[in-house]
Amino acid sequence: MKEIGHWINGKLVAGTSGRFAEVYNPATGELQARVALASDAELAHAIAEAEKAQVGWAATNPQRRARVMMKFGDLINQHMDELAELVSREHGKTIPDAKGDVQRGLEVIEVCMGAPAMLKGEYTDSAGPGIDLYAMRQPLGVVAGITPFNFPAMIPLWKMGPALSAGNAMILKPSERVPSTSLKLAELAKEAGIPDGVLQVVNGDKSVVDGLIDSPTVQAIGFVGSTPIAQYIYGRAATNGKRAQCFGGAKNHMLIMPDADLDKAADALVGAGFGAAGERCMAISVAVPVGEETADRLIEKLVPRIEKLKVGPYTAGNDVDFGPVITKQAQERILGLIDSGVAQGAKIVVDGRGLKIQGYENGFYVGPTLFDNVTRDMDIYQQEIFGPVLSTVRAKTYEDALQLVIDNDYGNGTAIFTADGDTARDFASRVNVGMVGINFPIPVPLSYYTFGGWKKSAFGDLNQYGPDAFRFYTKTKTVTARWFSGIKEGAALNFKALD
Repeated sequence: MKEIGHWINGKLVAGTSGRFAEVYNPATGELQARVALASDAELAHAIAEAEKAQVGWAATNPQRRARVMMKFGDLINQHMDELAELVSREHGKTIPDAKGDVQRGLEVIEVCMGAPAMLKGEYTDSAGPGIDLYAMRQPLGVVAGITPFNFPAMIPLWKMGPALSAGNAMILKPSERVPSTSLKLAELAKEAGIPDGVLQVVNGDKSVVDGLIDSPTVQAIGFVGSTPIAQYIYGRAATNGKRAQCFGGAKNHMLIMPDADLDKAADALVGAGFGAAGERCMAISVAVPVGEETADRLIEKLVPRIEKLKVGPYTAGNDVDFGPVITKQAQERILGLIDSGVAQGAKIVVDGRGLKIQGYENGFYVGPTLFDNVTRDMDIYQQEIFGPVLSTVRAKTYEDALQLVIDNDYGNGTAIFTADGDTARDFASRVNVGMVGINFPIPVPLSYYTFGGWKKSAFGDLNQYGPDAFRFYTKTKTVTARWFSGIKEGAALNFKALD
């Protein structure tokens, strides 16, 4: 059985704790590896080595750090197929979807190539008599990233790119269900020029998470996962006096107005609801058609589109629409929620239970499922299913539909499909959700903006990637300077090379 260790000081090392987590192939249900779970001593060693390495990395000028990001991005492109294969093998995504996972992370690295512009300070000449005032951004030191299973490449890159570009060292703890992609990215980062110790990848469970939060050396925590854990990490980090950005769950609604192009809306719902088997924090899991006629027509268009979706292993070709969910436990939970929807009175229009794929009977598959006449009190509405299940909640009016979104505990993403600009502008202005799509189902901002939800979908003041990431991973130092005499030097006739 293959055993997966950690990335410490620029090399793969075996775990010594004697504790392991199992890594399955979701497509087949087979156990494919065991990943070492770090001990307290192993984590402490990784943090101590990162602290030593960070000093020299922080002293490296921002332009040279940006050149490392340029090389890193180039290497990610060169190894795109290998990285996608690792993502698919451990997560179950189709290869095209896995490449998209890598690509969206790479786009953040591309923004980090321009990090010097993000790290500029401010300067006021002659703020007072003979006094200059300036502010500069400096790295925090050692920071930690705790990332989920559903994006094995993208979210680790979202964390490591800005943190490293700003001059920090990072301890990355990926999900123990998908460890291999982060280890490969660390290998590529070293090849790109990241010094040994500046990026450490430590696999582990809750004890490692708590160790990172409680370590006095670790100055900041970035997390993506479920809302209960996000709230736990945020609260514990705040108690320990460190900054944290913690992103949790979602229940993303898409409003469909009577004037919407229903063919485009139906296509958008199928892609946003069932892509990656629904295991996306920005998946649309609730369709909200406004008016009975709109709802009836929408369901009529959704059914044939959903019924022709192809579910299978990533090895079955690029025409597979989505693969399995991540674990047997996830599969059982999703199927249990589908059962509850039926029991609580929702109408199951397309039933994905009982799906078996020849030759892959032990894989963790759930077929695409569509519910109609879902109400607020049902479990399938109240809980984040994180599977290929789309619920339809019918609204009588636009105001009813908008209020449904406003009242929901989550505020990650939402969308509206309409041909009316006034309605779209009103929706974007009034809805209390962090990311809004107008005739766009998964409104993930491009990497030079920022990503973040509201309400119980996010804890912390600053979003991921973009300008907010550089604010999060740096601290501001303000200097007030007075010079009583000038310094005279001889003339220099040549440009001095940048060190």
